[in-house]
Amino acid sequence: MTNEGLSINLATVRQQWNLGEAVEACARHGIKAIDPWRDQVAAFGLAESAKVIKDNGMRVTGYCRGGMFPAADKAGRQAAIDDNRRALDEAAAIGAECIVLVVGGLPDGFRDIVAAREMVAEGLADILPHARAVKVPLAIEPLHPMYAGDRACVNTLGQALDLCDALGPDVGVAIDVYHVWWDPDVARQVARAGRARRIFAYHICDWLVPTRDMLLDRGMMGDGVIDLKAWARMIDDAGYHGFHEVEIFSGENWWKKPGDEVLETCLERFRATL
Repeated sequence: MTNEGLSINLATVRQQWNLGEAVEACARHGIKAIDPWRDQVAAFGLAESAKVIKDNGMRVTGYCRGGMFPAADKAGRQAAIDDNRRALDEAAAIGAECIVLVVGGLPDGFRDIVAAREMVAEGLADILPHARAVKVPLAIEPLHPMYAGDRACVNTLGQALDLCDALGPDVGVAIDVYHVWWDPDVARQVARAGRARRIFAYHICDWLVPTRDMLLDRGMMGDGVIDLKAWARMIDDAGYHGFHEVEIFSGENWWKKPGDEVLETCLERFRATL
């Protein structure tokens, strides 16, 4: 049974291990790709993170996360731009193949989602020259509409691709099934993303019924209602043959299990969904 094509988003084991331990555990299980988070890199150290990743021969399929562009005033928006540039430098230092962007919701006290989306577009345009300079593509991740107010006012793959079209090369999408599986237009938009070669990352987990927490109750593949085999075919048909990245936030389940058990289950379910 092959592990080829599997990446582990290190949020999946963030409660069990620090970054170095997580990288070494993935290597023990024959997993050759990861996606770390900024707080994990900061806690372990940027130089130390780059070294353990290199020493273990890991691909870095993404870096989580940039974005959070909307702010109540110009100073706040500039602070977000500056922080995204730092995130891009970090991504380049660890060899990330893209930076995943959770674009941000409405600033405190705001009710104008159109204005928030305009701030997102402006923020992306502002950081794009730096992204090109450090050779780290931007991957916009549309989030489920339940996050429109606080985390991401870009909620469909179509919206994300419209931003890509406006911005030009070196901007694409991170498709997370948890966030877009419900969209009746998603098959057409996946095909559109494939034709334009805009699929920079593909994240898998499952949608549990019931979902007990909006953020921290993602399911392991096969435990929910998403047709992941159909998704695998759709992504493949779109021409994406990169890594399938497992990203699971699970405060009451998988984060409480031993890390090795989590990785073994990820491998088993990954093979089953493909």
